[in-house]
Amino acid sequence: MKQYFFAVDLGATSGRTILGIIEDGRLEQEELTRFPNNLIETGGHFYWDIYALYNEMIRGLQIVGQRGISISSIGIDTWGVDFVFIGEDGALLRNPMAYRDPHTFGRMEEYFEHVVGRRQVYDITGIQFMNFNSLFQLYAMRQDDNAALKHCQKVLFLPDALSWMLTGEAVCEYTIASTSQMLDPRTGDLSERLIESVGLTRRHFGRMVQPGTKIGVLTKEVQKMTGLGPVPVIAVPGHDTASAVAAVPARDENFAYLSSGTWSLMGIESRQPVINDRSYELNFTNEGGIEGTTRFLKNICGMWLYERCRKEWPEDVRKLSHPELQGSAMGVEAFRSIINPDDVLFANPPSMIEAIQQYCRQTRQPVPETPSELCRCIFDSLALRYRQVFGWLKEFASVDLNVLHIIGGGSLNKYLNQFTADALGVKVTAGPQECTAIGNIMLQAKAAGMVDDVWQMRRIIADSVETVAYQPQGDEAAWDKAYTRYLEITKQ
Repeated sequence: MKQYFFAVDLGATSGRTILGIIEDGRLEQEELTRFPNNLIETGGHFYWDIYALYNEMIRGLQIVGQRGISISSIGIDTWGVDFVFIGEDGALLRNPMAYRDPHTFGRMEEYFEHVVGRRQVYDITGIQFMNFNSLFQLYAMRQDDNAALKHCQKVLFLPDALSWMLTGEAVCEYTIASTSQMLDPRTGDLSERLIESVGLTRRHFGRMVQPGTKIGVLTKEVQKMTGLGPVPVIAVPGHDTASAVAAVPARDENFAYLSSGTWSLMGIESRQPVINDRSYELNFTNEGGIEGTTRFLKNICGMWLYERCRKEWPEDVRKLSHPELQGSAMGVEAFRSIINPDDVLFANPPSMIEAIQQYCRQTRQPVPETPSELCRCIFDSLALRYRQVFGWLKEFASVDLNVLHIIGGGSLNKYLNQFTADALGVKVTAGPQECTAIGNIMLQAKAAGMVDDVWQMRRIIADSVETVAYQPQGDEAAWDKAYTRYLEITKQ
């Protein structure tokens, strides 16, 4: 039987509403709307316009209503860490502050010094340290005497807040909560010690729910606006990366994944959180997955390097398509210049080109000058960094990792995909590109009883999307030599 599902997929720069159709064991998608997600700068701070996002959800639902489509459910995924305050009267107290806001600069170290120590926080949460994690945002707001925090009755993470606006029901979805640096993956709930350290209690948060849980149904108000009935809203994996990993078209558990875009997230699915001296030393993170799994992963600076360089190149170069520009880089000598993509030098430099050139001068290497040389430097270096992180993952994995699934926009980069297969020495399967929306839709399908578990989900996905396989075919000795050189350079 054909069933329709409505997915809201929100990123930090844009969002979409998608209609998912599942019939005869296959999935199809139709993009209904696409819209910008604009930051608001006012009063010295940066905010998200949650009312605009809500209106875009309603607009997508209105299209469904006008077409007379009977949708089985609705699911929402967003980026992590950010949240909304709800007042005693049930109204939003303020637009949510954005993780890009500088109010957390220096506050993480201050928190460790005066509240709870760094290692203690990691031992509780297993989450990597970033100054914009929810814990440090809340600490900064408490120190700044933030009025919205002072008067809030509920704290809802972004996808939970949007679900609340549709249903009136307050929940705390597990995968999005795991990005906050306040969730204890061993207990499966928020840590009272960390919550209380920022002046809150467990009552300030909604009930903890796992992906696939029904939150509620559309309020009468939303039903009237959209022309729909009491459609259920499902708690899908609220964190976009969790939804994306749910869509990995793996055949068995012997895989690692690389969610490739501006940032690269490489990891494995683990039945248990991995929190020990080695994971702390390497700054790995344990985020919530589906069906009780943990997404054990590491953030890697991905195509950010290439995207920033591209903005600086002359107009005639920028007019080239990505395949044209990247293809020209293949004529450059391999491993001529190597960088550590995660060096602090590349975090947000005024000029990415100059930052790469500075790194190469400091490490006494040939300095890339042309777009082709810079592009080759970036791709070689990313593949070598992937090899390093993949090697660490093999240390932690309880299974043999014999394939890497690359998902997201980076799955279309055939040159980097081949380099990755060559560097790692394993098969690489690239695709799907739109994995976040697919994971969102398939968790709704599971909640509707159309699939039994994640492996049935993944079989449907594998049968519904096109993927490209890359086998190692490069010069193994050359890659080994380059990796040894990479390790020497990155230690400097």
